[in-house]
Amino acid sequence: MIRQLILDLPVRSARGRDDFFVAPANALALATLDAPESWPSGRMLLIGPEGAGKSHLAAIWAEAQGGVPVVAAAGLTDEAAPALVRAGACVVEDAQRVAGSPAAQAALFHLHNLMQAEGGRLLLTAAAPPRDWGLTLADLASRMEATASVRITPPDDALLSAVLVKLFADRQTKVPHSLIPWLVTRMDRSLGTARRIVAALDARAVAEGRPVTRTMAAEVLDSLG
Repeated sequence: MIRQLILDLPVRSARGRDDFFVAPANALALATLDAPESWPSGRMLLIGPEGAGKSHLAAIWAEAQGGVPVVAAAGLTDEAAPALVRAGACVVEDAQRVAGSPAAQAALFHLHNLMQAEGGRLLLTAAAPPRDWGLTLADLASRMEATASVRITPPDDALLSAVLVKLFADRQTKVPHSLIPWLVTRMDRSLGTARRIVAALDARAVAEGRPVTRTMAAEVLDSLG
């Protein structure tokens, strides 16, 4: 049964949020975010590919800090920085996206300086290390290169299996027990891909009025490329 399979997989309650699955791919990142007092200068950069769970981890951290603000880097402004600093901590998501905006780069640099001066904590997420962002503000590039970082690596079999099971269960989509390991060995190793596969299989099963099968899954994998 799906429920039994869920209970057999590694699950961590995400402090009142949806279950967070701990695996070698994300365990170091989780431990690092659990100990912000150890961050050099109160800053940490969380790096990982699309769909790796960066936003989930960032949300867990923000909640643990008392519900501090989570903002998108591309929309960051100088005017917003003082309020973020007054919160004592904040999360800046998709930090690499400031590269396309001189104003956003200046705002992030300003936020860095204010947060450090006030002894606050700053968590940033990004898809790649700062050297690959294409920053044009030299002072910001220097700050980011000096910021400690931790990575989420591509998910292993255990994490992919756990996420697939949970995604199917969330949609109340019943699948054969054997389908999970079959999918894991054939799909791209991405949590974003897992979400797309489950959504596509659920939609097709509903549209056709029949259960999910291995044949259906093979056709969906082919269609998703």
